[in-house]
Order: sequence, then C-alpha cells, then structure tokens
Amino acid sequence: MTTNADALNREQQLGLVKEISELVAKASGDPTLVERTWVTLAEAVPGGWGIGGHAYTNDEIVRHVRELLGKQ
Repeated sequence: MTTNADALNREQQLGLVKEISELVAKASGDPTLVERTWVTLAEAVPGGWGIGGHAYTNDEIVRHVRELLGKQ
C-alpha cells in the first residue's frame, strides 16, 4: 500500500494493515491467512506519484484528490 508521505497516523496504519489482512483472508476463503499476511506500507516521496504523465508532489496529490471529492 502506498500513500503520500505522512498521510496516515499510527492508528490509521494499524487499521489499514488489519483491514487489508482480513480482506486477503476473506478473498482466499482461508481465515487463518490473516495471521500469515504481510502488508507493506510505503510513503511516496514528493514528486513520487506519477499519474497521467505528471509527477505529483504530496501537496499536489492531496489538492487533486480534494478537488475530486469536492472538498477544496
């Protein structure tokens, strides 16, 4: 999972890893897979988001997503 830098606090990191692990286990039909699923959290450096031919900085990607969500 890749996010922009500093997008998630510790509580959000823990919740995201838990949810992804549960989704993987559910999709596989093996509930024990939760205990064996490894999730990597990575943060994109400024300019590290390449979308539509543009290398977005963290501020640009946040602004772009807020615009898409109507939350300027």
